[in-house]
Amino acid sequence: MPTLRFSVLGPVRAWRGAEPLVLGSPQQRALLAALLLRGGRTATAAELIDALWGVDPPSQALAALRTYASRLRKVLGPEVLASESGGYALRTGAGSFDLADAQGLQAEAESLRSADEAVRARDTYNKALALWDGEPLAGLPGPHADTQRVRLAEWRLQLCEARLDLDLELGFYAEAVSELTALTAAHPLRERLRELLVLALYRSGRQAEALAVYADTRRLLAEELGVEPRPGLRELHQRVLSADPSLIENTADSRTEARPSGVRPSQLPASVPDFTGRVALVEELGTLLTESSGAVLAVSALAGIGGVGKTTLAVHVAQQARQSFPDGQLYVDLQGSGARSAEPETVLGAFLRALGTEDAAVPDSLEERTALYRSVLNDRRVLVLLDNARDAAQVRPLLPGTEGCATLITSRVRMLDLAGAHLIDLDVMSPDEALQLFTKIVGTERVQSEHGVAMDVVAACGFLPLAIRIAASRLAARRTWTVSVLAAKLSDERRRLDELQAGDLAVKATFEMGYGQLDPAQARAFRLVGLADGPDISLAAAAAMLGQPPEETEAIFEALVDTGFLEAAAPGRYRYHDLTRLYARVCAERDEQPPEARQAALSRLLDFYLATATGVYAVEHPGDRSVEHLEPIRYPGIEFSYLDDARRWLAAEAQCILSCTRQLAHGSGLRRSIDLLWSVKDIVGSGNARQYQETAALAQNAARAERDAQAEGRACAALTAVHLTAGNLHEADAQAQRALALAVAIDDPVTSAWVPYDRGVIALQERRYTDADRCLREALSRFRDDDNPFGVACALCQLSHVEASLGNVRSAVALAEEAIERLGSEADTLAFAESRYALGLALSAAEQVPEALEQLDQALAIYQECTQALGEGMVYHRRAEIHLGAGRPAQAAAEAEQALAVLGRVGGARRRADVLVVLGDAMEERGESARARTCWAEALAVYEQVPGTEGYEMRDRLHTRLSGRTAESEAG
Repeated sequence: MPTLRFSVLGPVRAWRGAEPLVLGSPQQRALLAALLLRGGRTATAAELIDALWGVDPPSQALAALRTYASRLRKVLGPEVLASESGGYALRTGAGSFDLADAQGLQAEAESLRSADEAVRARDTYNKALALWDGEPLAGLPGPHADTQRVRLAEWRLQLCEARLDLDLELGFYAEAVSELTALTAAHPLRERLRELLVLALYRSGRQAEALAVYADTRRLLAEELGVEPRPGLRELHQRVLSADPSLIENTADSRTEARPSGVRPSQLPASVPDFTGRVALVEELGTLLTESSGAVLAVSALAGIGGVGKTTLAVHVAQQARQSFPDGQLYVDLQGSGARSAEPETVLGAFLRALGTEDAAVPDSLEERTALYRSVLNDRRVLVLLDNARDAAQVRPLLPGTEGCATLITSRVRMLDLAGAHLIDLDVMSPDEALQLFTKIVGTERVQSEHGVAMDVVAACGFLPLAIRIAASRLAARRTWTVSVLAAKLSDERRRLDELQAGDLAVKATFEMGYGQLDPAQARAFRLVGLADGPDISLAAAAAMLGQPPEETEAIFEALVDTGFLEAAAPGRYRYHDLTRLYARVCAERDEQPPEARQAALSRLLDFYLATATGVYAVEHPGDRSVEHLEPIRYPGIEFSYLDDARRWLAAEAQCILSCTRQLAHGSGLRRSIDLLWSVKDIVGSGNARQYQETAALAQNAARAERDAQAEGRACAALTAVHLTAGNLHEADAQAQRALALAVAIDDPVTSAWVPYDRGVIALQERRYTDADRCLREALSRFRDDDNPFGVACALCQLSHVEASLGNVRSAVALAEEAIERLGSEADTLAFAESRYALGLALSAAEQVPEALEQLDQALAIYQECTQALGEGMVYHRRAEIHLGAGRPAQAAAEAEQALAVLGRVGGARRRADVLVVLGDAMEERGESARARTCWAEALAVYEQVPGTEGYEMRDRLHTRLSGRTAESEAG
């Protein structure tokens, strides 16, 4: 069983093996600390109550104490927390308690110093001091904790003083001056620290500063305490004044002992045992390190995102390559993501000493240290790992200058300005790699039983290695949890970042370090734009959210890409990683004040989309005055000079527009969201039908909940368009009837014209020609009343279809030609394609085949240009019918096959069934009876579900075809 470890030299913590334990409330942790500080001796209940609450305990103190003890026993085990003689005792093993370890190291250091082993004594003191992790007993309540905090802090100072004394003895003057300056600032009246600082400065050759420190100390003691410095400090002052040579005697030998020449540093951290994936990158980096002389490799994460595994990968690669660098490996954490990054001159000093340079030989200036560093590395093969670099400027002085050495760098920023570097962007893990890492930590058996749910967990982690490790470690430590329990906890986006923490690992904390380094404009952009739903966001849309020019926004966003908070999805488009988006929203709720500023940013985005989308609609549907009746907006959109640019914008923004509509279809954004949805209804024909329908249904429910008749009616009209495109005529008519009732009640100029039009199209497709004619003529009248030439042209096109279906071919041709005349010279718009399509069908009915095909060819070119799959498929269908009627079954079959390929993505089963009938007839004409029967049978299966007269007629025709072929087969 893994051993228990305890810590009080910082926050009170406990681990079982590598897994941190949950210790409960501050009072419960205070009880644990009180028992730990007893050193295994039994503490009575009265002593513990006094420790936790002092002289004024609560009335139920004893009961509370027993509750805390019981809870701790469940966490630690009964063999660890024992009840004895009405009290409690904690049994800890050797090496399991940081305070005991520190005390042992102190005793060992003192023994070594007595034996004149100053170097080992200094290292041992450093080990003892390294056990501290901030303020002792941090955050614990109670008088006992307060007393012990003071005691432990004083003891740490004593250890520091003992170690600093050895620093001066061994010649580490520069390090000692730096540390003593900070300590004397924190403890200005502690004379021993002042004494050591005076000596360190003097031995560094800074006599004037040493004397100034003494003068400051004497003045401070007189002002604060009214006393003179103690005799030892006064004596040291006199010796410094007289330049006593004994103050620097015997230190040269100590320095030589401390830093022997020719050492081979081996500073690389250990590689994690469960390293997973990254096979190609490991091979690429390993090859570059070992085969490229003087290689400089800068490894930056995907846009520098924290937690993606830069350090883990770099350490793993460096460990594998270490045999190729026999003269040593240097490592430093440059603290680039922290508030204060490491200074290059400080790092160089440490590197030089690690390479065997005596402290006295280390120069003061950065330039001199860099030159010496490169000289020392000459003719050596040393690998340098510079972890967590701030930028290229921090790194340049640390690069070796000769062949044979290599440098591996990790950073959250792309070091584009680091000359000669091989830059690698590290992405999140692939789904398979992520699942492998999760499985290694959790165990194969638990994951295999819930494989699909495990994939949901790593997806919720955004495939980010740090998040996966945290989630898996939590699950591994809780044997009663299943993978499904963890998945449920991560499913709540508002709680996900809080769930992704274990011990001192936390995704949010990793992001927080990077966020703290952003300037105010970058931080505002990051948190505000992260509020928008959608797979990504364009530069123009982001600029609208921020209320600033795109040029300023681009500079900010490119900086955010370099720091890793954004990804460049494509030129001019950006996206958030799933977890950074959640963090951005946390920051927005916390930092964006007043709260109305958040809603204002989203409102500007909605205005931008609506303004631009209505502009695109107006270009694609010239003369349609419906856009003039949409909701007013305050923020402008993009204006397009070319139709192709407008179409490309709509195709690129379709998913973002639908996401924006779903997000803001409530309150003040409801009407604008639904108008946005209505203005982009052309995307339904491009293959976005399912997402559009889901969005329209959500908006409809929101409008109904808010009792907004205009909004609900327009949402119903949007749903009508979806169902029409999919061939769901019954559902389309139900939505259209509801929209019409609402339109009549409020006289909405948009739906009162377009809904009768849609009902006419539905009736036409259901072959209810009288109803179709009535509805379309009502729509025509309303379009004329609104002075809407586009609407008039659309109604004329559909009336042309009605006339052609009734055999009135002259009227059909005349109506289609009138529609074209109404549209004028707008040659490449969707409206032009619709009118050419209508004229083509009318000419076909008039048996003018070449002219009909010419019109359909023009329509097809436009449909393909606008990526309108439904229109494209319907043209292929109609051309197949024409070729079949003209006695060209091979061409008819080819056109029908193309129609099926396109309508397989959009249009619904019923339209595909219509095409299958034509294809079957073509196959029959070609003598391929078996295939013809297959096509007819597939079509019949669809028509079995079609209600009404049309369904009956089509079923009857197909049964006749199938039975006729069966009779022929039997006769044969």
